[in-house]
Amino acid sequence: MTSSTPQQVRTPQTLWREWLVDKALPLWREAGFDTKRRLFHERLDWQAGPVRLGALRLMVQARQIATYCRATIDTLHDGMDQALTCLDTVEALYHRGDGSAGWVFSVNPEGRPASTKRDLYAHAFILFAYGWAIRMADRPEDRKMARLIAEEIDLIFTAPNEGYLDSIPDSGTLRSQNPHMHLLEAYLAVFEATGDAFYLERARKLIDLARTRLIDRSSGLLLEFFDYRWTPLKAGGQNQVQPGHLFEWSWLLRDYARLSRCDEADRSWLLETAEGLFRAGFVSGCDMSTSRVYDSMTENRVITGHASRIWAQTELLRLLHGAPYSMTHGNEADRFAHGFLERFAPERLNGGWIDHIDANGEPLVDYMPASSFYHIYGAGRQIVLK
Repeated sequence: MTSSTPQQVRTPQTLWREWLVDKALPLWREAGFDTKRRLFHERLDWQAGPVRLGALRLMVQARQIATYCRATIDTLHDGMDQALTCLDTVEALYHRGDGSAGWVFSVNPEGRPASTKRDLYAHAFILFAYGWAIRMADRPEDRKMARLIAEEIDLIFTAPNEGYLDSIPDSGTLRSQNPHMHLLEAYLAVFEATGDAFYLERARKLIDLARTRLIDRSSGLLLEFFDYRWTPLKAGGQNQVQPGHLFEWSWLLRDYARLSRCDEADRSWLLETAEGLFRAGFVSGCDMSTSRVYDSMTENRVITGHASRIWAQTELLRLLHGAPYSMTHGNEADRFAHGFLERFAPERLNGGWIDHIDANGEPLVDYMPASSFYHIYGAGRQIVLK
């Protein structure tokens, strides 16, 4: 009779560290970076080769810069020099690339503007990138540029009736919650990096906008789209709600409560609303049998998008593996963490990922977008460092 030792159980923390630190971060620093242009590739194919595109978006560069700044701060990867090199290149190419205030949307392979529209979402992310660069290196020029970005955002995008315009030129018909959410995230990142109340005050105004406009009073859920008057775009019960954004806002509301000196009434609203958004997304926006988050539903909690984008999974993972949910939802946290690696990051991709799967778990894309890494790292650091 032979004896055998029990096989060591590999925890989500161990599996994610191996995948994130040993594979994903090196993949996008090496195969994912164009050393000649000093910019990140937008996409890699399944063999980790760059997918050549006619334009590189500001948003993607900013997300990758922020990700490698964060990984450097967390001592999970040494990406400082590359991140700062890319940031300086991006500033030279995108900021006032057409001679006007703000940042152009994208540049072509020669480094000239491909699209000169001004996009609030993209401006939010370049501000976010500067916030993390300040945390990492604290260069005086980065503090100066962060303030300039915030001032240019006010100059370019301020709407006449609260909040901001999505883009310039503006259609005059649509307002979206998403760029406001990421602008809030950016202001909090720069505030935490600098301690400058200038950014926290702007964050507070976005919290007020969420409270009065973005979160539907009847359902308590965050709506995606509005007309120019901030009226929900569709009739009651037919508006789009994205569970992943419920999770993102839940995180940000808690983060604002952590960083601000709000009174007890405001703090209670922040934490109660954060809990409500998490609960709605978790209970109504997830398929528990497959441990994945659906793309979309209505404010009546009817699922309208049965496919699953990778970013929504990571926003839930970030919550489940942080306070207060890691203590109360440990089993779900582990199950979703394992499920993510199995469905979205198979071993054959060696640190890469599948961005979008259908209801049967089949890929809906044939490439890896760099833009996903910002979301993935936010979840990964919660799992690996806890």
